[in-house]
Amino acid sequence: MVIKKYFYVVLILLALTTFSVAGVFAEEAASAPAAPSWDAKFAADTVWVLITAFLVFFMNLGFGMVETGLCRSKNAVNILSKNVIVFCVTTVFFWFIGFGIMFGNGSPFFGASGWMLYGADNSPATGDAYQGVFASLNWTGVPLYAKFIFQLVFAGTAATIVSGAVAERIKYFSFFAFSVAMAIVIYPVAGHWIWGGGWLATMKTPFLDFAGSTVVHSIGGWAALIGAILLGPRIGKYTKDGKVNAIPGHDMGMATLGMFVLWFGWFGFNPGSTMAADPDAIARVTINTCIAGAVGGVAATFAAYLMLGKPDLSMALNGILAGLVAITAPCNWVTPFGSLIIGTVAGILVVYAVLFFDKVKVDDPVGAISVHLVNGIWGTLSLGLFAANVSGGITGLFYGGGIAQLISQIKGVVAVGVYVVVVSLIVWLVIKSVMGLRVEEDEEREGLDIGEHGMQAYPDFVGTSSTRGIV
Repeated sequence: MVIKKYFYVVLILLALTTFSVAGVFAEEAASAPAAPSWDAKFAADTVWVLITAFLVFFMNLGFGMVETGLCRSKNAVNILSKNVIVFCVTTVFFWFIGFGIMFGNGSPFFGASGWMLYGADNSPATGDAYQGVFASLNWTGVPLYAKFIFQLVFAGTAATIVSGAVAERIKYFSFFAFSVAMAIVIYPVAGHWIWGGGWLATMKTPFLDFAGSTVVHSIGGWAALIGAILLGPRIGKYTKDGKVNAIPGHDMGMATLGMFVLWFGWFGFNPGSTMAADPDAIARVTINTCIAGAVGGVAATFAAYLMLGKPDLSMALNGILAGLVAITAPCNWVTPFGSLIIGTVAGILVVYAVLFFDKVKVDDPVGAISVHLVNGIWGTLSLGLFAANVSGGITGLFYGGGIAQLISQIKGVVAVGVYVVVVSLIVWLVIKSVMGLRVEEDEEREGLDIGEHGMQAYPDFVGTSSTRGIV
């Protein structure tokens, strides 16, 4: 009798579960994007957006290689693991809630609809009359799912930036928790202000950021800065008398390959932000991106030679990345000559920024703050200076457009900076109080690979003082 009783209970539970699941599927079917009306432009735009999204996704490999190569071998597994998990975490939580906050209809400050992509597609191919719940995305004519995957890889990039600045001393699951916060409350809210039709995008002179110098790079850079400050420097990085001890990376070949992967991915990052297969815009953005990155590497090489006495390879790599970060905001609105100047300044800035952060004892093992925050700000402001009326009538100060655009850019930089700093500080402090931020001293000396993951990246090699660094 007892078995029979439980048999009926199980049958009832199965029936209820079946009806519940059926209800969810019915809701999904009702809210799924309508089948598009296929035409050549719609198809070309969609393919272009997806291919460039794949290129940006490939940048995860580049970040992992650069960060791992510029850090010590005893922490290689930990850094690789963070670069793996950060995109996994971002995918889940940006789909679940972040995308709706960033692009869903709501207030000028955050979206309040479109969770888990529930909402009608709003591309012109499915009819302009119905705006759906993602009205801010109505300007681009590709399916909702294509828009999401392109924005997802950008969200993942912003979160990945944090990894390098906090490397070699942060607890793995503390970083995991912060990545969740980046995906649902830090990146999407500030992104809504700019790309989601929020208050910065609707000012009299709108704040502009074509591909993310602020939305992606500065947001990640501000969050990284606060994390690095709260964590403190690695053991032995700075002496009591103020001396800076170099802690060299273990594989400059890996770092160099990673930089080229990132540069290659940037040809999806910036040109893909056209969100349409527009030959003129794609070509303009591509040449500006390439020139800024290349001249950033040249400028950083000479700046390092003047400041350090040697053409430091790590500075050259970061100079290229700095030029790419800087051109990301203005790439659609400047000329190749403008990109030359922007990239040159970025390459010089990154060298001086690395030295400055060392001087104030903010330990950033890979220079992520100097690359992404400092040059994200510079690139955003440069738009107000060098926009040359090549697209959309956007004209900067140096081309006779007055100061209005530059003022708007300054407002956006300050607003995003204040928001991200405050919220990141709160999140980091909550994580610190609940989980702790930093590994124990013995674990840091031994390496996070053993303490956090129980494995080594190079188990068949015997470490020496040179490969272990200064500790």
